[in-house]
Amino acid sequence: MILNCNFEELRALESGADLLLGGPLGAPEGAVAAPVESLVEVALLKPRLKGSLSIDTLLEQRSVRQAVAAICHGLHDRLDEKVLEYHPAHEEAVALYFDYAHAYGVLRRLDEMGAEMSAMIELITGERPTDESVRTVAFPD
Repeated sequence: MILNCNFEELRALESGADLLLGGPLGAPEGAVAAPVESLVEVALLKPRLKGSLSIDTLLEQRSVRQAVAAICHGLHDRLDEKVLEYHPAHEEAVALYFDYAHAYGVLRRLDEMGAEMSAMIELITGERPTDESVRTVAFPD
């Protein structure tokens, strides 16, 4: 399945990934705390943020969703900090709001994709997704 992302969404996800990982757009001292497993997923997702994402299995969808959720939480936390530090109309707070909103839109689409994949696995196998079926049932583009 293909997760279509526009330029603004990809830029917001990359900015959020940098914030979490301490990359060029997120200074190390400004890095946001996140669980280690989420940071691993974010690091795996970051190089893929060049265009729409091809997601082959429900397991991969869950991995991408975990990364995007971590990015959303990091952006939201940073937005809260900047609103309190300055004010809601401060340039950095406004930019963070738009980054968060774009990333959140991708997260919602990932949730819909996951629900569709789960339903199709259940239809194909006659049972709820299992550890095996989330890895082996493929969803071609």
